[in-house]
Amino acid sequence: QVQLVESGGGLVQTGGSLRLSCADSGRTLSNYAMGWFRQAPGKEREFVAAISRRGGSTYYGDAVKGRFTISRDNAKNTVYLQMNSLKPEDTAVYYCAARIGSSNTAYYTAYDYWGQGTQVTVSS
Repeated sequence: QVQLVESGGGLVQTGGSLRLSCADSGRTLSNYAMGWFRQAPGKEREFVAAISRRGGSTYYGDAVKGRFTISRDNAKNTVYLQMNSLKPEDTAVYYCAARIGSSNTAYYTAYDYWGQGTQVTVSS
C-alpha cells in the first residue's frame, strides 16, 4: 500500500518560490512514475508535472512550463516540485500521485495512488 504525503505548501507572495515534497514512509517509490496535479475551487483538476520512474523524462503543463521543475531522489524516496515565479493563478491544492510503470503521463486516470494534498496560496 503506497501512502503519499505532500509537504511544503504555504502562503507566498507573487514572484516567490516554494518547494513541495512528496514522500512515502514505507514502500519505495522507485518503481513508480510520479506526477503533480492541482485543483482550485470551482476548477477542474489540472496537470502540473510528471517524471518517469528513473527521472530521465519530465514534462509540464503549459501553465507552469518554464517556472516549475519536477525532480526525484529515489535514494531519499522523495519527489519534488520546485515552483518559481509564482502567480496568484497558481493558488490551489497540490496533489502528488504515483503510477505503476516507468513512463510519465498527464492523465490523472493513469495514476494509481494519490496523496491528500497540500495548499499553496499565492497572494497578490
